Amino acid sequence: MITVNGKWLQLVALIGCTMWMTSCKQQAGAGQMQASYATMTVAKTDKEFANSYSATVRGRYDAAIMPQVSGTIWKVMVKEGQRVNKGQSLFIIDQVPYKAALNTAMANVEVAQAALATAELSYNSNKELYAQKVVSAYTLQTAENQYLTAKAQLAQAKAQEVNARNNMAYTEVKSPSDGVVGALPMREGTLVGPSMGKALTTVSDNKDVYVYFSMTENQLLSLTRQYGSTDEAVKNMPEVQLQLNDGSMYETKGRIESISGVIDRQTGSVSVRAIFPNEKGILRSGATAAVVVPDVYKDCIVIPQAATFQLQDKTLVYKVVDGKAASAIVTVAPSEDGREYVVLEGLNPGDEIISEGAGLVREGTQVK
Repeated sequence: MITVNGKWLQLVALIGCTMWMTSCKQQAGAGQMQASYATMTVAKTDKEFANSYSATVRGRYDAAIMPQVSGTIWKVMVKEGQRVNKGQSLFIIDQVPYKAALNTAMANVEVAQAALATAELSYNSNKELYAQKVVSAYTLQTAENQYLTAKAQLAQAKAQEVNARNNMAYTEVKSPSDGVVGALPMREGTLVGPSMGKALTTVSDNKDVYVYFSMTENQLLSLTRQYGSTDEAVKNMPEVQLQLNDGSMYETKGRIESISGVIDRQTGSVSVRAIFPNEKGILRSGATAAVVVPDVYKDCIVIPQAATFQLQDKTLVYKVVDGKAASAIVTVAPSEDGREYVVLEGLNPGDEIISEGAGLVREGTQVK
């Protein structure tokens, strides 16, 4: 029959092929349902992340040196980059007109003193004559008024002398602190004055430097929760490191000194200030760097990022419950290193979770 009817042979072959494909699908489906997944049992441990923030270096004391009197620069006493001490002369402004003004003020004081002495003699004399009824009360009052006027004129002359001495002193521009001299844009012969709006130079105290950087609002909230308050965070945060512009790490660690209490509306961040010692003068005001802040979590739950998947704005894991995958929402800390998360809520020690490929698992999948 097979040899006679070719169509029957084709029918038998088609049925056999169909049965074989169905068997393969069933085997494949059975194999998928029995797939193995890497799992882990959750436990508590310690974890430290290193968070890097772009930063700007500033001298602990950056003083813009402004002239307090007008005149031409007679002499520049320092060089750019020179280390100076508090009170050291930086510039000399032409002193000739100010010396003349001081001499005039001193002479006016002497004239006022002489006038006061004369007025005092006249007043005392008129008091005696008035007691003897030789002069009238009007004459005595006039003498007293002249004496008081001379006394006020002396005080005025002395005030002018003080002002002249101050102006004379201001012609010698001195450093307000120990530090390093910045750029010197003004040269000898340049006309300067208090209203020119540009500093003669800057003196930076670089024995210690301030490093300024910003944290996001979420990072600030995380710190507040971790330490209880911003003040406690400043007191108890571990030391921080500084990565210089060439990629090297600064040899000495610093510490967080202050965290601003105001959030910038435009950036949603807060300003943070760290302080670093700078005995060797490696760090210069105006330099850029990166602050590396360790974020330490004690006695916490740490899981691989591969154990999580995202659903809208939620982070989920798959717990293994009675041999099946059961999704659970978890809250993770904002700090992460690209490999692991710290779980703040949603897992307990002893929970078993799928540790790899969570995004490929489906709810209720049998876990082997």
